[in-house]
Amino acid sequence: MYILSTSAVSPQASFEQMLKQPAIYEGEMLKCIEPDYTEYIDPKLIRRMSRIIKMGMAAAVETLQQSGIEQPDAIITGTAYGCLADTDAFLTRLVEFNEELLSPTAFIQSTHNTVGAQIALQLGCHKYNNTYVHRGSSFEAALLDAASLMQEGEANTVLVGAVDEIIEKSHAIIRRFGQYKENGNSSNLFNSGTPGTMAGEGAAFFLLSNQKNENAIAELIGAQTYYKTDRPASDIINHFLLENNVLVDELDLIIMGNNGDVKTDAHYNEPAQTMFKGARLAGYKNYCGEYPTSSAFALWMAVKMVEHGKRLNTETSPKKILIYNNYKLQYPSLYLLSAC
Repeated sequence: MYILSTSAVSPQASFEQMLKQPAIYEGEMLKCIEPDYTEYIDPKLIRRMSRIIKMGMAAAVETLQQSGIEQPDAIITGTAYGCLADTDAFLTRLVEFNEELLSPTAFIQSTHNTVGAQIALQLGCHKYNNTYVHRGSSFEAALLDAASLMQEGEANTVLVGAVDEIIEKSHAIIRRFGQYKENGNSSNLFNSGTPGTMAGEGAAFFLLSNQKNENAIAELIGAQTYYKTDRPASDIINHFLLENNVLVDELDLIIMGNNGDVKTDAHYNEPAQTMFKGARLAGYKNYCGEYPTSSAFALWMAVKMVEHGKRLNTETSPKKILIYNNYKLQYPSLYLLSAC
């Protein structure tokens, strides 16, 4: 699969700004820096949309604008939590009004497929549209579906992405399980040596094609996901590289999904200190935080690094990148990206 364009709404203002001076966050979470939505969405519709819908639509529309393609052959979205703000609004009104005289708007917009549906409505796209809700592998399931459609000849271009948000109530619930640092700092996330991480959110979309053209930024050579495997990280990564006929020495950059939690980072330290010793390593959750579909942000970052490197045309620019993430040590996922 070839990636023609990509865009993201994240806790970083832009990729260029992230390179120069990344946004630094303190506390428990990293919240998205939201763009001017009137550039992407009809202003009359904005006031009726919740934040996650606006984030997803902005990322999707910007992705298509970059490519010059008005309509893809399919729209596929991944999300773990769905539209939390609308779900909260509906349930709150359900209690306040004793289950009577309820407006259906919040309920209609609370379903997980709302983002993908709203993108299709904005584009007037009546083609294949699907949403995957598979917790930590939601984005990977969406990618797999996109690959299947193109391999079977049912689509030439697919808009695929992932989106998840933080709301106060859901964050308070998850906080009770001790998953977040009380005094976190994103600039020192990986060296804190303490339990817990920092929550994150974001939307990232990609326009994929089964044909290489002059606009292609990178090729997604391989993608793989697992579920609750006891295999060590180095074993999973080795098997993936062997399947794709790539040696460790051929990798210019390895992006790892460690999140600063001393209890889980040992999983990532194992391959970093063995098979990747001396290699160029990078993290990404200090930029976006931890959330189920953060691997979409990692892929966006990798594509942008390739694109940025092609513009600079320097020997040190990464041309082959491996991404490894394992959300909650239950959903290992890998991506292998190569510059076109």
